[in-house]
Amino acid sequence: MKWKESDFNKNLNSVRAVLIYGPDAGLVDELCDRSVEVLSIEKDNIFALDSGELRDKQDALFAEACTPSMFGGRKMVIISNAGDSDAKIITELVEHPSLDAMVVITAGDLRFGGALRNMFEGEKNIAAVACYTDDAKTLETLIRNELFNNAGIKQISPDAMTYMLNHLGGDRGITRSFLEKIALYVDDKKVVDFDDVEKCLPDTGAANTDDFLYSLTAGHIQATMLALDRLLYDNAEPNMLVRMLDRHFKTLLTAVVDGQLPRLFWKVADKFNVAVKIWSATDIAAVLTRLNELELQMRTTGMPAEILLRDFALKLVLKTYKMSVKRRN
Repeated sequence: MKWKESDFNKNLNSVRAVLIYGPDAGLVDELCDRSVEVLSIEKDNIFALDSGELRDKQDALFAEACTPSMFGGRKMVIISNAGDSDAKIITELVEHPSLDAMVVITAGDLRFGGALRNMFEGEKNIAAVACYTDDAKTLETLIRNELFNNAGIKQISPDAMTYMLNHLGGDRGITRSFLEKIALYVDDKKVVDFDDVEKCLPDTGAANTDDFLYSLTAGHIQATMLALDRLLYDNAEPNMLVRMLDRHFKTLLTAVVDGQLPRLFWKVADKFNVAVKIWSATDIAAVLTRLNELELQMRTTGMPAEILLRDFALKLVLKTYKMSVKRRN
């Protein structure tokens, strides 16, 4: 079965195994931890191993999964970092007639049509839940829920919200950690403004992301590709960067069409102003369409997402540079 996060919360007791996968490693970990809480699994009843240990510890895995707990209560088996090459062993485990444990499989971004997704999405007594990075809508909902409902914050300024939407969303764990930090930082005044957010965001990641986004739309070829190299070296997910590009171009579109310039960090303001002069609404609309196509390619073609993103970024920044030269002339 295919599940959403809401299905996971409500129906976990109804399946014998669940696959939690996707580019948002923080959300994958969060749902794995939540499965332990939802099913009230005691620590002594958890048997966890990495997929790299599957073949060496296969006998121990089946023994743990197919025998009752010595301590009472339900058992859980967690297999981390799984891939399609592990599907045969995982299938044998999940379909074993003596299975006595809940099986939780975690994985990165699995390809459409792959063995693991086909298995967990196609059967009725097991389920798969995809953990894609937050888009602008889900990210804003998360921010408001965590700060307003859970932390007692009374107000978030519009420019602070815009800045958070532009710099968060790639990893649920990082997002929650930041929101906890900002809530403590403004606890005395209960108001989040732009300066608070700017001071609390992780410096290096935000700086590299800014360099990538704003250099690209300003036509700075070397700076764009260098920033992308740094982001990918630091294990930034290509899907996350595509969604950040989508939000960035939508912000640029608003500025081009309505003349609404966002409040920006001084290091990137000049580049954004240059971009407003380079880009037309028609050109931006074409890029937004291409970004949707790119995200679909990353999920369905089996091509490495990093290669697809590098190719897209290089072609786009070259096009931007040519547009900037043409407009200057």
